[in-house]
Amino acid sequence: MRFIVHGAGAIGGLVGGRLHAGGHDVVLIARGEHAAAMRARGLRIVDPEGEQTVVVPVVERPDEITFAAGDIVLLSVKTQDSADALRDLALAAPASTPIVCAQNGVANEDMALRAFDNVYAGNVNCPALFVEPGTVQVHSAPVAGTIDLGRYPRGVDDTALAIAAALSDATFLAEARSDIMPWKYGKLRYNIANAVEALCGPQARRGPVADRLRAEADACYAAAGIEPLVEPADSPRRGVLVDLPVRGADRVGGSTYQSLLRGTGATEVDYLNGEIARLGRLHGVPTPVNTVVQRLANRHARDRVPPATLTDADILREAGVDADG
Repeated sequence: MRFIVHGAGAIGGLVGGRLHAGGHDVVLIARGEHAAAMRARGLRIVDPEGEQTVVVPVVERPDEITFAAGDIVLLSVKTQDSADALRDLALAAPASTPIVCAQNGVANEDMALRAFDNVYAGNVNCPALFVEPGTVQVHSAPVAGTIDLGRYPRGVDDTALAIAAALSDATFLAEARSDIMPWKYGKLRYNIANAVEALCGPQARRGPVADRLRAEADACYAAAGIEPLVEPADSPRRGVLVDLPVRGADRVGGSTYQSLLRGTGATEVDYLNGEIARLGRLHGVPTPVNTVVQRLANRHARDRVPPATLTDADILREAGVDADG
């Protein structure tokens, strides 16, 4: 079993690096300065207990790989890049190649199913950051994160069990779940606060805009017949996966916050808040706050506006929502 990690940033780099350190055959697909740094110096992984450098094969395109039986692709690009990544993969890899969508949102799996026979949904919870070319950082140890997976749209097979076992040996908690998509919808309900955190700062994850985002999501889920699943408050997993300082510094902001901080020019909000807006339009449920947050986050990304420049009141006013209502 060889793992091809397409998108070796924060999550992909961490997962690929830890799998390689655990003795698995891994190839990373990355681009630009990050790929060059990993080729020259290896991939440096920093966590609360220290750091390690792993020397992993790195390529820049799928067509540089000779795919073979037993290869498994871990797709970990941001969702806005999935269509291009899958197109490149489909030109290089057999249609039978298993594709694990280790990504936020619920749209990637359906994209992958257009080109590949065996698609798996991966539900990832991992406090990882892309620090600089050649370096990723994770704020949890000794367990780096949780990564559950199952066949899309449902089911478990030997491949899912084998992937979960490999991840479990590589500092992750991993389970094969036959009902994986409800878990991904549960994660989406959490991720829709990523954009307000990016726009207003980390404290906004617990503010009135975040509450309204989730209320709109709940109404859309109910109308669509979606029953999301999340870890219960007393789950042992909640106590194992912790957000710890690294070299005395706390983690600041999630993936959307980091996109604005690095000025990447794009975020994945179209597949987070935009997914809730899509469900609302399909089922006649108003989603004014998710819609405004999506548009503001996209505008700030395009204009390279740094994170935490707005307030909850700014967003509610833009959405035409009564802050006290």
